[in-house]
Amino acid sequence: MRTFSVIIVLFCAGCVEAADAISSRDAKIDNVQLHYLTAGKEQPAVILLHGFAETSRMWRPIMPTLAEKFTVIAPDLPGIGDSSIPTDNKIDIITAAKQIHDLVHSLKIEKARVVGHDIGLMVAYAYAAQFPNETEKLAVMDAFLPGVPGWEPIYNAPNIWHFRFNGEYPEKLVQGRERTYFEYFWNVLAADKARSLPEADRRAYTEAYSKPGRMRAAWTYFASWPQLAKDFAQLSQTKLTMPVLSIGGEKSLGNELGAQMKLVADNVTVIVLPNTGHWILEEKPKETTNALVNFL
Repeated sequence: MRTFSVIIVLFCAGCVEAADAISSRDAKIDNVQLHYLTAGKEQPAVILLHGFAETSRMWRPIMPTLAEKFTVIAPDLPGIGDSSIPTDNKIDIITAAKQIHDLVHSLKIEKARVVGHDIGLMVAYAYAAQFPNETEKLAVMDAFLPGVPGWEPIYNAPNIWHFRFNGEYPEKLVQGRERTYFEYFWNVLAADKARSLPEADRRAYTEAYSKPGRMRAAWTYFASWPQLAKDFAQLSQTKLTMPVLSIGGEKSLGNELGAQMKLVADNVTVIVLPNTGHWILEEKPKETTNALVNFL
């Protein structure tokens, strides 16, 4: 009995140590309060940017591994999660990239390696394109770049209805039904919904986006894409020179994203995960983590 008790105590102590390795912090950047998770003390720094229907929580499973070699910073995008809605209600990809950049500078970090999934990859690309001398590496995960050739068939696909589903009446339709709304993304966009997001994450994300004004704020990123397409068309005229990793699902946008990144960057590695949908970190955690660690 005594041996059993000792084993349990040691195991739980390890759990507490792992949990304590990730700190939760806030920083006031201009007109927005940015919440972020951080771990590790080693240089260089890695910035992790989540996408729609998730928050910085998505990165928790891989942060301890990355923290062995890097200082890891995973912010909630402005208006999402525990980051505030900007006081001027200005929410778009380009502005978010500048605010994340200001956060990084406030932490006395001069250069970083930037990773983004879904709309987070758009923020990551905007960061690298606007601040190329401060971006050592860029990793983009399963989505696309508005304004770069190949984007219009995705944006205008008849089965991709949600990019334009925003505004007063869609908000009323979704209010109180956020979980049902998100189940479409988590289930349909996965190659196998049984390998998609776990239940605890689904509950956490539903709660985060159910707070007043939060779904509207998140949808504002989608609504900004017509202007973003013009911005990215201009930014992409200057090719990125830092190493770039494009990783996505075979059953999602892995091939399309890889083709786009080769148009906007000189040094691109493309990984397409077989039998994988949009949620690559959840669907193929080992393969995705290994790819990121080896690249970064």
